[in-house]
Amino acid sequence: MFLKITKEEFSKEVLKKAWYQTNIIVWTVIFLYPLFSIVDFIYANQFWVSFLIVRLTSVFVIYMLYNYFQAHKKNYRILLHAVLFILSITTALLCNLVNIESINVYFLLYAAIILFFNLQVFWEALNSIIQALAAFLFLAIFFNGFSEYTIDLLVNNGGQFFFVIVVISTIIPHARFKVLVREVQAQILIEKSNDQLKAQYQDINEKNNIIDMQYAQLRKLDEQKNSFINIAGHDLKNLIGSIIMSNNMVKEEDYRLSNDQKEFVGYITESAEKMQYMLNKLMDVKEISSPEIKFNLEIFDANQEVQYVFKGLQETAHMKNIHLIDNILKLPLNVRLDRVFTGQVFQNLLSNAIKFSQTNNNIKVVTSLQRQKFVFEIIDEGIAIGQQELDMMFNKLKTLNDVGAVHESRLGLGLSIAKLMTQEMGGEIYYRSDDNGNYFRVEFYAIN
Repeated sequence: MFLKITKEEFSKEVLKKAWYQTNIIVWTVIFLYPLFSIVDFIYANQFWVSFLIVRLTSVFVIYMLYNYFQAHKKNYRILLHAVLFILSITTALLCNLVNIESINVYFLLYAAIILFFNLQVFWEALNSIIQALAAFLFLAIFFNGFSEYTIDLLVNNGGQFFFVIVVISTIIPHARFKVLVREVQAQILIEKSNDQLKAQYQDINEKNNIIDMQYAQLRKLDEQKNSFINIAGHDLKNLIGSIIMSNNMVKEEDYRLSNDQKEFVGYITESAEKMQYMLNKLMDVKEISSPEIKFNLEIFDANQEVQYVFKGLQETAHMKNIHLIDNILKLPLNVRLDRVFTGQVFQNLLSNAIKFSQTNNNIKVVTSLQRQKFVFEIIDEGIAIGQQELDMMFNKLKTLNDVGAVHESRLGLGLSIAKLMTQEMGGEIYYRSDDNGNYFRVEFYAIN
């Protein structure tokens, strides 16, 4: 995210930086300026007591001004001008009062004070130029009023060094001001970046907490799911066992059954065995939790499996007055798949087509061998499904919500499971919908 610095933020930080530098200058002057009396004692012994009092008074005035400007939040530039004016007046006066042998020391001392200011101060170069002109003015005024020497003597005894140092030092604040401004901008950007990173870190922590809570809820739901599967599986096992036992009792007296009844008993037996097989798969909790489904692969005739599903659903289609058209190949086409799950794929697709086809419609079931692949096709004349529903069928194991009673949703778990099973067993499933109805196609590799 791009960071912007507002004028208010920049002005506030610049002011803080300026006052920081001002504090350094003021407190350095307060502590060191009285110590200059040691120089007075050595080089201007006749004035040192008087100037000690002057220096102490100057420090007191500077301290009072500093407190006033701090309390009333006045412009720091005015305070610095006042401090430097006070120092310039006293030092310029001494430069015109001391003996010619000591003038050189005081000119250098005066130049050092101005140089220190320009090295530390945070203001525009114009302010330093004003102070330099003021220093020359004070020297000129006191020269006319108090000096006993000619201008040549003053210049040759340190005046020339003072002039050069002061002029050169006025250049420093300009460059320093630009550098400090860039530092302030960089500091603001760093602080803003840190604040942004803290906010992002807090946001990540909050999201992690939400994820942890959701993960805990998912684990709880997963435990509830496994518990439900165990309970439901146990009950279903009992029911399927009862069906198998009852069916076996009927088979023991098959001499009393007609051929059609014997065929139906065979369907019940095979269906019960498939249900038991799928239930055992479901009850394997490790297998349910694993990313891949383990299939019991065997070689069988896919056409025979389709024929079995076709016959099993004929009665259902007849009850809705739907005509199933048998275009199933009579020749065997072998595949190596899980027989139960393959039959479930065919069952889901065909039962879905019957369920959502209108009365008097035709549903054609076709099998063929194309490019070494077994092809299973269903062509129905039911209500067309839109692209949105198609995408949901192919991508989600969920039912379509908000569907009207006339256009009953065909996107339950059946089609989604059929797609999942087909892909897991290495096959492909296709779907197409137009004004004439719907088309399903499943392909598996055939075995020669």
